[in-house]
Amino acid sequence: MSEHPLPVRLTRRICQSIRDRIASGDLAPGAQVPSTRALATEWGASRTTVTAAYDQLIAEGYLEARQGAATRVAPLLSPSSPRPQHSSRAEHVGGLSAYGQRVAAFAIPADVDREALAVDFRYGDIAGADFPRLMWKRAITAALLRKRPSLRYGEPCGSPRLRVALQGYLWRARAIRCEPDQIVIVNGSQQGIDLCARLLLNRADGVLMEDPGYGLARQVFQAAGADVVPIPVDEEGMKTDGLPPARLAYTTPSHQFPLGAVMSAARRRDLLAWAERSGGYVIEDDYDGEYRFDVSPIPALQVLDDARRVIYLGTVSKILSPDLRLGYLVVPEAMAPVFARAKRLMDRHTTGPEQEALADLIENGAYERHVRRIRRRNGERRAALLAALADTFGNDVMIVGAAAGLHVVVWLNMVPRTLEEMLIAKARAAGLGIYAIGSLFDPAAAAPKPAAAGLVMGYASLDEEAIRRGVRLLKQVIDDVRAAGAR
Repeated sequence: MSEHPLPVRLTRRICQSIRDRIASGDLAPGAQVPSTRALATEWGASRTTVTAAYDQLIAEGYLEARQGAATRVAPLLSPSSPRPQHSSRAEHVGGLSAYGQRVAAFAIPADVDREALAVDFRYGDIAGADFPRLMWKRAITAALLRKRPSLRYGEPCGSPRLRVALQGYLWRARAIRCEPDQIVIVNGSQQGIDLCARLLLNRADGVLMEDPGYGLARQVFQAAGADVVPIPVDEEGMKTDGLPPARLAYTTPSHQFPLGAVMSAARRRDLLAWAERSGGYVIEDDYDGEYRFDVSPIPALQVLDDARRVIYLGTVSKILSPDLRLGYLVVPEAMAPVFARAKRLMDRHTTGPEQEALADLIENGAYERHVRRIRRRNGERRAALLAALADTFGNDVMIVGAAAGLHVVVWLNMVPRTLEEMLIAKARAAGLGIYAIGSLFDPAAAAPKPAAAGLVMGYASLDEEAIRRGVRLLKQVIDDVRAAGAR
């Protein structure tokens, strides 16, 4: 069933059509609009639908109606001046704060009709079939039916029950010891990063960030006016030799995004020593730490943090669904009160029933059983992707980051980086969604970029047959691009 009944949608379309005619000058101030009978005939609608549209436009001030007289355009309305073309350049946007100007300057990724793709290797997506519908339905129904004496705003830091449940879960799953008061429930990891930026950064403060890394985190820090310093990454994670002084470091140590490295024990100690020495803080983004396929999940960096300099960031987006927008911060004890106040200012609190449902699942063990089930399922998808890439390309590709997470990076040794954009465009035209790693590098970084094209290939939303079909299609697209590049 559609979101709105047909008459309601038709009423809105009639309203917009008349607004557009007034804005363009086709209907001048004081001009008589068609009768409800005439317009109903023109649109193939009922007179009731047209009358509802006229009533709405009268309420908005576009039309005037007098007893016994025809309905007319409001006399004080004048045609709108031509709208300027949209621009992504911040200087064309007036009346904004410095923060607003910085945000206006960010490029917006082009829209992709992903429904038209036959196979989509988009990273970050998970399969709809993996969502535990029955389990979640029972938990959310129980939360909604639970009798409450009154409906009121919740605690800014989140449901006390959920924070206690998460305290136990984080100890079992990630070896993190914390008190419930140190946990702040946020609307997804993106809000957690933004909250940290607002509370810890002043303009021109330095932020150390892995390169390549999570682009939306980089933009959050830049929007706050910080100076983002790109730090190269290798097979041991972020390079920690000679780190410059900075206010904050952002890292994904359990599964570096996007290259997949696990930060070595020596570098973990180096990073914590840097934080204590410089007075800085570390945001540990553990976006998919539950997914390790060959060994147990790596203990969190926060476990080693004796100086209380690490802010741990977790999410259920990769376990349950990105739609739920449920994440959490574990903050140093001394910072918990100010994080609570800031969360209250930002959005008062995260939605309550979903928090209670998640608490139910953690308390009764269903959440961890689900983690184990989808870890096995995604292990099967990972194996299918690795086998298909090996069978199809052999030594023409190099795969990194396959030991954990829900994506791999595939370096195409036979495709130069200069052909990356052509490769993506030809793949889209062929119904294949692939995503270049190039956009995840900091454009201001001085370090040279890899010579070969690279793809970040997610597999958690696909079944094995779709994965194999997508890799075959990728081979055809690469052959076309290589031929075009040779020409």
